[in-house]
Amino acid sequence: MAMKDKVRPIYHELQGYLSQAPREGYAIFKRSTWEQINQRIGELKDITKKDYDGYKMKELETTQSGQQCMGSEDYRANLAGLISRLHGEYFFQEPPPFAGMPSTIISQQQTQNQATHFQILLDIESKIDEKMKAYPDESGERTFLEKVKASLSKVSNVTELPIVILKTAKDVGLTIEQLSKLFS
Repeated sequence: MAMKDKVRPIYHELQGYLSQAPREGYAIFKRSTWEQINQRIGELKDITKKDYDGYKMKELETTQSGQQCMGSEDYRANLAGLISRLHGEYFFQEPPPFAGMPSTIISQQQTQNQATHFQILLDIESKIDEKMKAYPDESGERTFLEKVKASLSKVSNVTELPIVILKTAKDVGLTIEQLSKLFS
């Protein structure tokens, strides 16, 4: 059996996983989801004797509850990259598996995500500026708002924002009731 024929079932299976992957902005909590991909990568390595470990799913995050998850952007990017590589190595004479080249799709999505992220941070900064006017300089609420505003530049994705807000509230001694009132 030719190498191409041995790789083809895995190639198609990976395309199936990508077609069912959650869109950007979601987290994948089911460990078996990324472990299954990693097993297929191991099979590819055994069949082809080539190293595809760079595509393994390993960008795991840990939630505050200690649960591991993977961002759908990383999951989709790894799958699309591996599928594109397999297409280039074994199936280059066949039509590409995507409606556009994956790098174009991923780049477009990343640009849209960055623009959305940037807009959200600008909106929050504007809301903070508005809220700060209502509190005296030395109040806990004002200190909280100033610290959150200063931390916005370090927030790399939207899921980090609630963590920054809650940690900052705890650091300055705001209660949940005060925080709720502040954002109402």
